[in-house]
Amino acid sequence: MFAMFLISSYFTIVVCLCYGRLFCTVGVHPTRCKEFEESGNPEHYFQELVSLAKEGVQNGKVVAIGECGLDYDRLQFCPADVQRQYFEKQFELADALRLPMFLHMRAAGKDFCDIIEQNRHRFISGVAHSFTGCAEDRDQLLKFDNLFIGINGCSLKTVENLQVLAGIPLERMMIETDAPYCEIRSTHAGAHYIKSVWSSKKKEKYDPGCTVKNRNEPCFVRQVLEVVAGQRGIEDVGSLAKTLYANTCRVFFPHDLDTMAGVVLGDDCNI
Repeated sequence: MFAMFLISSYFTIVVCLCYGRLFCTVGVHPTRCKEFEESGNPEHYFQELVSLAKEGVQNGKVVAIGECGLDYDRLQFCPADVQRQYFEKQFELADALRLPMFLHMRAAGKDFCDIIEQNRHRFISGVAHSFTGCAEDRDQLLKFDNLFIGINGCSLKTVENLQVLAGIPLERMMIETDAPYCEIRSTHAGAHYIKSVWSSKKKEKYDPGCTVKNRNEPCFVRQVLEVVAGQRGIEDVGSLAKTLYANTCRVFFPHDLDTMAGVVLGDDCNI
């Protein structure tokens, strides 16, 4: 689970404490960075993030800083200069806690990469999630050897998106859903690769055995996997899943990599 701002960081930790398999981030999304200044005391707001992140690390639930970055597609929520200021500020948090970063980049490739370059010594690793950039954006991100690129439904909409996907080395890729958003729709260029489907019902007729109609669900990560495999011509989907899952563990669970990648993804697993 990823956080969007201070209060949501608190609640994501609370939820994760209730479920052993859940982990989360602490940070402020670029579209919410005005909250630093609207709080009346940006430094106090930041120190509350620090305290919350430290507590989350101590109880084993906070595994990254974020979601933070730049989003120039939605400047109506937060001006670019404010986004840049507090994106850079959050590297202090990653540096202090030696945590990876869960990153967001929308229509801001140059500024994003400039800030990453200036702060590359302040974070150990990270993922630019929900990637929708062009080939040039992809290549700039791949120049940072501690960065991975996260793929979900938003990354698979167009033929150009699929062409960009083809240039991401598997050892630098992660897959995700970004649920409840960013599902793969039937109009997406990669949709014809999907093989796995689930019964769904409207939320008013909720059934625990079905997905909720028109809502992205965590299990749909299988569909992202199938599109990546289909686009790359990979027949052994299980082996691909293990590679991508190991990438995730390498970033977010580096001290337990053997357990996470070996036990959780044993040979008899049903991915």
